[in-house]
Amino acid sequence: MRVSSEQFLQRFPKQLGALYVLYGAEPLLTLEVADALLKAAREAGYVEREIFTAEPGFAWNSLLMAGASQSLFAAQRVLELRIPSGKPGVEGSRVIEEFCQRLPVDTVSIITLPNIDWQGQKSKWFAALEQAGVLIEARAVERAQLAQWIAARLALQKQKAEPEALDFLADQVEGNLLAAMQEIRKLALLLPEGAVRFEQVKDCVLDVSRYNPFQLADALHEGDVLRIERILDGLKAEGEAPPLILWVLSNEIRQLLRVAGATRSGRALGPKKEQQLQRTARRHKVASLHAALLHAAQIDRMIKGLNHSDVWLGLKQLGCAIAGKKILQEAA
Repeated sequence: MRVSSEQFLQRFPKQLGALYVLYGAEPLLTLEVADALLKAAREAGYVEREIFTAEPGFAWNSLLMAGASQSLFAAQRVLELRIPSGKPGVEGSRVIEEFCQRLPVDTVSIITLPNIDWQGQKSKWFAALEQAGVLIEARAVERAQLAQWIAARLALQKQKAEPEALDFLADQVEGNLLAAMQEIRKLALLLPEGAVRFEQVKDCVLDVSRYNPFQLADALHEGDVLRIERILDGLKAEGEAPPLILWVLSNEIRQLLRVAGATRSGRALGPKKEQQLQRTARRHKVASLHAALLHAAQIDRMIKGLNHSDVWLGLKQLGCAIAGKKILQEAA
């Protein structure tokens, strides 16, 4: 039987089975399922716990011996096997198949694996695990689903963020759910329950920076080229990630296009921000804003290594273009 980690946690079993196999692309989700299983086992009276880690040189027969042995007081127990490589080898494969044929009594066995490729899933040992127990896959959370995932986690701590805040967080933590959970927990510590606004999320995420990319927005609308370059130089020196800076700049372009009437995307903001956008939009024609979006796409390719031009020079050029000004220095 195979289920996703989300499905398993939503329909958590009332009685624990003999074998659970945790694998997949998201370590955080695997850890959450393991924690839920261990908690349920403790509550059900499984007081003993044995942990085996199949690292190089691991004595695989010790797993069989542990499975066959009985506690002195016949206590219920949890037996964990962790296979960090996801490749048990010839001996390990044989032991796993044999273990599945004779699962230990009064025991909840939990086997933890990384993501297993299609070849590994066709192996005899993996098939034996599937036949004997429940396979729980920690599937990757794609970008399209990430904002919804964050919203669900915020709801667990009785917080609800507006769409722009969710999209911002998703862009910040895409590909790293552990980082996502750190930011979500930070919001629980710093903000009260209830509605969470974009500005609050932005401030919480960036509260340790001397410079932050959102300072760029004010500099853009002020048309202050010196400040734009100074902020970008500071962000570079502090090791700020270019994707976040590009997100801020691209968001300003989309808002300017909305104000210019070229698109309905984006949403109305506060009076001060709207005034800034209106003032900057007057420096542009729709064509220049579309050109800025194309420039942003080129910088995205630079960040991904598909174009070997200078990312930071590109960000300076884009920032000054949005401001309706020319860059002061063409080289860093």
